[in-house]
Amino acid sequence: MNGKIVLLVASCILSIASSVSAQNASNPVTIGSKIDTEGTVLGKMIVQLLSANGIPVVDKVGFGTTDLVRKAIAAKELDLYVEYTGNGAFFFQGTDPTVWKSESKGYETVKRLDLEKNGIVWLTPAPANNTWAIAARKDLADKEKLATLEDFARYVRGGGKAKLAASEEFISSVAALPAFQAAYGFKLANDQLLSFSGGNTALTEQAASQGSNGVNFAMAYGTDGSLAALGLVVLADTKAVQPIYEPTPIVRKEVLDRYPAIASILAGLFKKLDLVTLQGLNARAAVNGESPDAVAASYLKDKGLIK
Repeated sequence: MNGKIVLLVASCILSIASSVSAQNASNPVTIGSKIDTEGTVLGKMIVQLLSANGIPVVDKVGFGTTDLVRKAIAAKELDLYVEYTGNGAFFFQGTDPTVWKSESKGYETVKRLDLEKNGIVWLTPAPANNTWAIAARKDLADKEKLATLEDFARYVRGGGKAKLAASEEFISSVAALPAFQAAYGFKLANDQLLSFSGGNTALTEQAASQGSNGVNFAMAYGTDGSLAALGLVVLADTKAVQPIYEPTPIVRKEVLDRYPAIASILAGLFKKLDLVTLQGLNARAAVNGESPDAVAASYLKDKGLIK
């Protein structure tokens, strides 16, 4: 009799497990991303990593612009994608602008507000900042020991040769170069600037890499893929002049409740994605022409995150 009871209980457990598995398979996680190189590479990593961990997914990587992916997750068309902490300033108007210049305060603020107002959970961010920056030729940075914008200011004030390639907006916008100059105490004269009409950092970075017209510094975005390939390094904004934009997976709460393991699975990945790592991954796709799928797979295998 006891044996029959054991068999009955075991049968019930298997039935329940099978039912849960079937329910999960019919409720896959729809993963999207922005259309830029970094968004696509990170999106493919998430697709592959969750799939490898037994979580069913629908791949909608390369979905659209920030506005489109934001509307899609609100409408439950997407369940998960990578967003940037600094965009919280645009999502939640009227917040204290200084919080977005703090790594911890910006993250905690957008995490709290998005959960309260939209039922969206911000998971573990990557320790990398994809914001407006000034990059230096690596050979010059090594020679002059330039690692931060404080070092850059010292170099300029000391009469060091400096010419910056940047967009007109970066040069004139009070939030960009003028803000850097005011915070760090340096001033670039007109003949120390090479202005581009558009905001394409590929042009400014190429000018610095090639030394065009004496350029040795460039306007950049922190995780631009071409930086490492072109022999450029980002100078750290130690005074947090610019908002901090850390790439962070965000997911609808009801989906995370269904698959709570998502949080720890993605934390294991995103904790590894520092600035240099993201620059290298982006370069493989943007500069070397590797497919985002291939870049994602090789990195995840190299780090032992998938087989």
